[in-house]
Amino acid sequence: MEKAKTTPKDFFYWAGAMVALYWSVLAFIFLMFDYINFAYPDPLNIYASDPYQGGVSFEMASLIVLFPVFIILMWLIHRDINKDHSRSEVWVRRWALVLTLFIAALSMIIDLVVLVHSFLNGDAITTAFILKVVVVLCVAAVAFMHFIADYWGYWATYPMRARSVGIGSLVLMLLSVGAGFLILGTPQHARLIRFDQAKISDLQNIQSEVLNYYQQKQALPASLADLTNSLSYFSVPTDAQTGQSYDYHITTPPYSFELCATFNTDSASDYGSMTPYGAVSRPTAPATTHTSGGLNNWTHSAGNQCFERTIDSTLYPPLTK
Repeated sequence: MEKAKTTPKDFFYWAGAMVALYWSVLAFIFLMFDYINFAYPDPLNIYASDPYQGGVSFEMASLIVLFPVFIILMWLIHRDINKDHSRSEVWVRRWALVLTLFIAALSMIIDLVVLVHSFLNGDAITTAFILKVVVVLCVAAVAFMHFIADYWGYWATYPMRARSVGIGSLVLMLLSVGAGFLILGTPQHARLIRFDQAKISDLQNIQSEVLNYYQQKQALPASLADLTNSLSYFSVPTDAQTGQSYDYHITTPPYSFELCATFNTDSASDYGSMTPYGAVSRPTAPATTHTSGGLNNWTHSAGNQCFERTIDSTLYPPLTK
């Protein structure tokens, strides 16, 4: 019996399907990792970012685009096999299935080795770590079972079951993406949080310049316009969202002042207070404190918020000329 020949269509169908599959699987795993990090934040991770500025948006986009591409290509492949059963014997199909089985099996083995090594090494086995191990193990096991069934011709014998698996996979993909909007909020909400973070950053820069002005002149600036300095290249920032200037008032001369801005969200519900994605440090010091950078409290509610600051002249004496 003449061996089936691989056509260019066979090759590119299988190559495209495998690329779409591997990319989708990695995107799904990393997306699950991000959800786990959100639910079980690492207290050592204090660096700025929000999930939509990180990998979440890319992972969601990968699933939305590439997983349907994989489903469509596999449907086209099995349609051709049903028309011509010799298509099931082409070398590219055997290689694709065996390679996928090898990668899935290797992933499960490595996953278990990492788990056992961490246990024997005395590392802290956290909930987040266990969940990540389970995610990789489950994804690899499902992929292995699906493709070994395909290799043995199970899906060709039971096409309705194959269709149910495809539909179930699409539903799982949609649920995993939809969970991102429920857990992390919409990208529009994330954008509002970034606007608020930019406002806090602007206020911190203005506060620093007010402090510098005070040390230079032993007085608070009458207005923010007094802070503009062509020699130091400082220009008073404005609200990036509205284009308006920030409010500045002297409350108790010559040491106390307040800075005000209008915020979109409550910082207690922002990523920073709940997850490792905090973009602005929010310590728990009193609202009125020394203008010493890290001791400032920048917690805020939605709407107009003012931050009162009092300069301690003993900590910030006049600069020597």
